[in-house]
Amino acid sequence: MPMAKTPVDLLPTRWSLVSRLKNWDDQESWKTFFDTYWRLIYSIALKAGLTEAEAQEVVQETSISVAKKMAAFKADPAAGKFRGFLLQLTRRRIIDQLRKRMPHGGTQREGTKAGRTATVERIPDPAGLVLESVWDEEWQNNLLETAMERLKPKVNPKQFQIFHMLISKRLPPEQVAAIARVNTDNVYVVKHRLSAMLKKEIQLLEDV
Repeated sequence: MPMAKTPVDLLPTRWSLVSRLKNWDDQESWKTFFDTYWRLIYSIALKAGLTEAEAQEVVQETSISVAKKMAAFKADPAAGKFRGFLLQLTRRRIIDQLRKRMPHGGTQREGTKAGRTATVERIPDPAGLVLESVWDEEWQNNLLETAMERLKPKVNPKQFQIFHMLISKRLPPEQVAAIARVNTDNVYVVKHRLSAMLKKEIQLLEDV
């Protein structure tokens, strides 16, 4: 019996998702966008030196910015990468949070003393190359995590558990076989089959 399609299966590529985001009323596509990218934005905000609360606000404000800017964004791979567009908006929202920490921004951190270097001056410049390098790394990590999430409901739970231990936890096949109580040959068969499926999921995601 064929597995029922989930909403995300109805989006053949990320570029189709980007196109759908131009419609503010398409709640299903906006939910897919948030589920796909919120961890990426949150993680990059933390690595830029923000607190968890500030990073959560960056996620919210970046999502709002995407909604406001989507009408002007050309959903066409030839016109530029969506990942660069999203980085730009995320960077601006991170800078907004850093500015709020400054005295003239109306918020000063508790425990900051005169003459002491402010936090905003001690962290890497979020507009510099450091953030872009981290963004590329986090983008790839998020790509893999999202692809794994898309793969999970499409395969047998035990097979996914085996594959997760191999790919995400990086356990050796022999150890995975012992934990899953299967022979090692079965582990390799699962790895080969699900690797091909995961590759297809990644290809659908990485076009942006």
